[in-house]
Parts: sequence; structure tokens; C-alpha cells
Amino acid sequence: MHILYIHQYFASRKGRTGTRSYEFGRFLVGKGHRVTMLTSGLANPEFPVPKGRRYTEHDVDGIRVVSVAGGYNDPHLGTTLTGWLRMLKFYEFARAASRAARELDRPDVVFATHTPLTVGLTGISASRHFGVPFVFEVRDLWPEALVDVGALGNPLAIWWLRRMARRIYRRADHIVALSPGMKEGIVREGVAPSNVTLIPNASDLDLFRPDLDGAAARKRLGLGDRFAAVYFGAMGLANGLDYVIEAARILAEREQDHIVLVLQGAGGKRDELTAMARRLDLRNVVFGDLVPKEEVPAIVAGCDVCLTIARPGKDPTWSPNKLFDSLAAGRPVLINIGGWLGDLIERNACGKVVASDRPATLADALVDLSQNRALCEQMGRNARALAEREFDRNLLAARLEHVLTQVVSHANAEHSARTIH
Repeated sequence: MHILYIHQYFASRKGRTGTRSYEFGRFLVGKGHRVTMLTSGLANPEFPVPKGRRYTEHDVDGIRVVSVAGGYNDPHLGTTLTGWLRMLKFYEFARAASRAARELDRPDVVFATHTPLTVGLTGISASRHFGVPFVFEVRDLWPEALVDVGALGNPLAIWWLRRMARRIYRRADHIVALSPGMKEGIVREGVAPSNVTLIPNASDLDLFRPDLDGAAARKRLGLGDRFAAVYFGAMGLANGLDYVIEAARILAEREQDHIVLVLQGAGGKRDELTAMARRLDLRNVVFGDLVPKEEVPAIVAGCDVCLTIARPGKDPTWSPNKLFDSLAAGRPVLINIGGWLGDLIERNACGKVVASDRPATLADALVDLSQNRALCEQMGRNARALAEREFDRNLLAARLEHVLTQVVSHANAEHSARTIH
């Protein structure tokens, strides 16, 4: 089976963002399938497009990567742009990718993964051009997710995105959703439940492990022997990391100097956050630079707990990579958004849910865990067990392979029936 896989933000482990598409693509190649990955080559140190070229081709672990001169590849860059400029860049990638797709070998199926939503337009275009089925993966419900965190308020833009989402959902032969809530949202738009498969984000069990040595990372970050909590990922509006800064201020006020908070990553709000920490003279906040994904596990191994933080109002259907990596690392998770993930953490006793509007509850949880190392270690063991039991990357990749195979088989059967008649 030849799969045309479309992901604007595609990155391998040498990149600086999520690697779901890389890991799934590598799994599919290992099963004997051909994978052609369409991605943006702009702001992309891994797969750049030289000036004057429309696209270039690369090979990464058997995946044929076609990077086009349109949009941008780094989602952290997107957090620094205005909403209208981001949308312009999204359309730019969709157009460039649609043109490039027509020059590629005919696939058996087109698989496009959102975000952004506009990749679905490329998926529809390529599917029609080649006359093959189209599968769409939903990683966030747009426009709801943007509205909830205050990133989108224009009524016309909201209407336009909702209209686009419905069009893509109804055109897709099958849809993959990353959380139960996302599946429910898609079904509310009129899609049959049988046409939506739940495949959540996964844990990279070989990359993030409890037995990694984090001593060098602790030393580099200057953590000493303090109890460390780490947030790793984007630092944009939706992430709401002023919540963490406020929790650090409360800890400092309480003279809980044995606790340190590590903010590892980049984004549009990073400068504002560093200025806030500096203004409050916080000695218990450490900022780490954005690094390739393959370097993150050592940093997590050097810390005691992981933070999954979002701005109040964040859609509780979300499915952030960082939480599943934290589980694989065998670290307790402190999360400030409820929903299915909050329930998951509490039900499996692998962390705590703290109030999204009260940073003091994060401070309380950190004090509690720092004073009960046995509980902290047990939660970490529970986290790793949960990752192995329910979120093994290979198990979930096999589920995607099954979806794609079934869609192709169904399309071929329909074609044969039409030919006979």
C-alpha cells in the first residue's frame, strides 16, 4: 500500500516538535508499505527547500519526505504570528502541497493530519486528483479549540472555519480522532460513529524511559538537589504558562526553596514569561532552550514530576504529546485541565489534577509530592505501566494501519463492483 501522508509540521526525532507522524510513518514502512510525507520546508532545518525551488525530496528511515516551499514547519514559530498571518501561511502550505501532490506517484490512500485544519483541503484535492480514498486525522477541534483559549474571536472567521471543518469531515472516507471528546465533536457534525476511529497520542517507550540518567541535564540546568517539575513544549497563548510563574511566586512566598520549576521550550510568550519571572525576582524558575526531541528525555529524566499546563478554557478534549511522553518517562503528571486526561491521571493514580484557575493548587501539589518521595515514585511506576498498557506507540500505529487498509480494501471492492456492472 502506498500512503500519501500530509503533515505540515512533520519532524523526526532530530526536530523540535511532536513526532507522531514520523513514528507512525516509520512503523508503516517497517510493515512493507510505501510512505510519501508532504510537509512544509520553510522554517524547517531538517528538510529545507532551497530558494527558487518549489519542493525538495529527502529520505528519513525509509519515509520519502517531500518538503514544499509554503507555510512553515515549526509550530513554535506559529505562536509568534498574528491569527490572520498564521491563517495566510496555512493556506499557503495547502496550495503548495496540493500542487506538489499532483506530481507524485499515485497513492492508494491519502492521509492528512490536522492541525492546521487547512491540510484537509490538500487531502481532498489529492484524493480527487488520484481517485483514491481520503482519511483525515483530527488533533484538535477547530474552531472550538481556538475560541476556547481566546485565540479567535472574529465571528466571520469562526463561521468560515466551522464551515471548512464540516466540509472536510463529510468529504473524508474515514476520520481518526485523538480523544473521545474529539470523536463526539465530529459525530455531532453529522459523521457516523462507525466512520470515526479513536487513536490517541502515544507514548514513545523506547525514547522516554524511567531508567535514563538525567544527572548531566540537572547539572546543566543548575537544579542542584532541588525537587524539580518540568514543563516541555510550546510557550504560546494557549499554554497559559503565566499559571506556572504564579505558582512559583507562591512557592517563593512560602519559602519552599527546595522546589524548582523548569520551563523547557519556545514560543510567542517566552519573552513575556522570562520578564515576569525576572520582575518577581524568582530564583525557583529555570528556562531551558528548545532542543531536538531526542534530547528531551534526558531533561525529563533529570526532573521529578512533569507538568501538563494549558490556559483556562482549553478544550478538555485535547491530547497533548507531552503528557504521553511524561507517562513513558515514568514521572507523575500534574495537569490543570480536567476532561478525559484528568480522569485518566486520577483513575490510574499517576499524578494529580490541579485547578486551572488557582495556581496555588499547583504549588500545594508540588509541596505534597516533594515531601512524599515514596508516593512520587509509586505514581511514576503507575505512569509507566499505563503507558505500556494503553499507549504503546506500536499498538496505536497498528490501529492506524488497520484503518488505512480497511479503507483501501473497501474502495477497491466498490471499484470492482462498479466495473462488473
